[in-house]
Amino acid sequence: MARICDGDEEAFGLLVHRHIDALYRYALRLTMSSANAEDLVQDTWLAAWQNAKRYQAHKAGLATWLHRILHNKFIDTTRKRQPEYDQQAVDSLMNEVVVGQGEDNPDALGRLNTLISQLPENQKAALSLAHLQGFSNKDVAHILGISVRATESILARARRTLRKQLSET
Repeated sequence: MARICDGDEEAFGLLVHRHIDALYRYALRLTMSSANAEDLVQDTWLAAWQNAKRYQAHKAGLATWLHRILHNKFIDTTRKRQPEYDQQAVDSLMNEVVVGQGEDNPDALGRLNTLISQLPENQKAALSLAHLQGFSNKDVAHILGISVRATESILARARRTLRKQLSET
């Protein structure tokens, strides 16, 4: 990060290369649109470059910091417009992320994806970060700007809602 703070574009390129796929998956999960996800990731990288000096390694890991920037950009964006739903892009993501589950049952994957997309934004974000991106509850809390306890509560509500919706189908 020190090199990036000094304007080293090569170091920034390495950072992008390491984290772009994870950021894109999270952005796609939030926006449900490949075009909007790409825009969101691009805005995230621009903000990371412009604010590199604000990164504090003792407060959060680099991936956590980047996901926090993306999450904040998403919140700003959703206040301005309604997200578009790109079913094909989301189905592709589910097939990539859910390894070894549902490969023989694409209808189940589609249904799960639809149910996740219907969750409130905070539940969808927390569930995506914890279960699909692999972040700890502490990191999810930092990314979302809430307490660990609140994160655990949101995750529990999201799981409960999904279980209820699945039992009703």
